[in-house]
Amino acid sequence: MTDSRLPIPSFPATADAADLASALSAWAAGVTLVTIADDRDDIGTTVSAFCPVSLDPPMVLVSLIAGSYPAEVLSRPSLPAARFAVTLLSSAQRVVAGQFAASGRPSARLILEGVPHTRGAGSGALIPDGGLAALECAVVRRVPAGDHLLVISAVTGVAYVAESGEPLVRFRGRYGPGQH
Repeated sequence: MTDSRLPIPSFPATADAADLASALSAWAAGVTLVTIADDRDDIGTTVSAFCPVSLDPPMVLVSLIAGSYPAEVLSRPSLPAARFAVTLLSSAQRVVAGQFAASGRPSARLILEGVPHTRGAGSGALIPDGGLAALECAVVRRVPAGDHLLVISAVTGVAYVAESGEPLVRFRGRYGPGQH
């Protein structure tokens, strides 16, 4: 196992950031919604950098922009561990994804005001109905990675799994259904 306290080796910066961003936009990625019940308010953000890590024990990873408020909240030392929810969005939730991706967005509670949702039993986070699945998570480890924070988390519960539906996918900077 790699010790996350070891320094990351430096490599010469040869890739242009704009070229890399353009190349990575060609990667189709499923879109998720990360929601957190903060002491002050409910917050959320659209995340396409989501990855299953392990089935035994059940773990997932989300990658958040390091300076973002969701990253700050999930970085706070807390007992018990910081908790949040991840909703795997369906193609029908394109508008919700866009609202949670917008800068200067209002609280998650206000965005989801007209959207059927529940509060996670374990996380307390808002979970919109209509996704493909929703997970409740507890932070296990935080790993700084360049301009992002990798949040490795235990899956503490599965709020729901839809019987059918099309995934929402981000491709070339746009949201769309995950069809062939």
